[in-house]
Amino acid sequence: MMKKQLELEFRSHGGRREGAGRKPASKRPPIHHVKRPKVPQRGAAHVTLRIRRDVPSLRSRRFIREFESRLRRGCERGEFRVCHYSIQRDHVHLVVEAAGKEALGRGMKSVGIRLARTVNRVFGRVGPVLFGRYHLRVLRTPREVRNALAYVLLNARKHWRQRNGAAPLVIVDIASSGAWFDGWKRPPPRKDPQVVSPVARPRYWLLRKGWREHGLVDPAEVPGAA
Repeated sequence: MMKKQLELEFRSHGGRREGAGRKPASKRPPIHHVKRPKVPQRGAAHVTLRIRRDVPSLRSRRFIREFESRLRRGCERGEFRVCHYSIQRDHVHLVVEAAGKEALGRGMKSVGIRLARTVNRVFGRVGPVLFGRYHLRVLRTPREVRNALAYVLLNARKHWRQRNGAAPLVIVDIASSGAWFDGWKRPPPRKDPQVVSPVARPRYWLLRKGWREHGLVDPAEVPGAA
């Protein structure tokens, strides 16, 4: 049971598997060209990128390593920064900073390209990777940012509880930037200090300091749990 909990369903290789992939698209339609909310000049946002049904689970150790390496080289682009992330089987969550709508658009285009190239390289495939446009939620208050940080960094715990009816052991999800997060209430084991962070340090008040007014994040939390 211990090993099962620690693994959190990681995959060591690609390939099709029985029952793998997204459910029928009719239950989860892609996001097409909808009007985006206004992004403040010193804004923070929670962004979700969804992956096509024919792509194997992203929670493979090889994909995680490759994505981390590519993100490390592109987590900061002018006035756009990827500050936190988590990788799930068929989607990726990001918490980002951007100096307005144009900076966000350019930054997300770069992230999307890096993600797609990593998927195709790791799984030996060609063709489109993303399922529709990214979902955007602008974070306007310290509480919204705090909730988004817990949701993103602890997202694997949410999915585990949904599948198994109980939360897993309190560990850092290696498919997230949790090992470099400095806002834990109870610090979990950290990465080797020699390993360079794959995410950028936040510059704006909301992500850098403001959210802490509502309490640090407990690694034992389960997002969405009553």
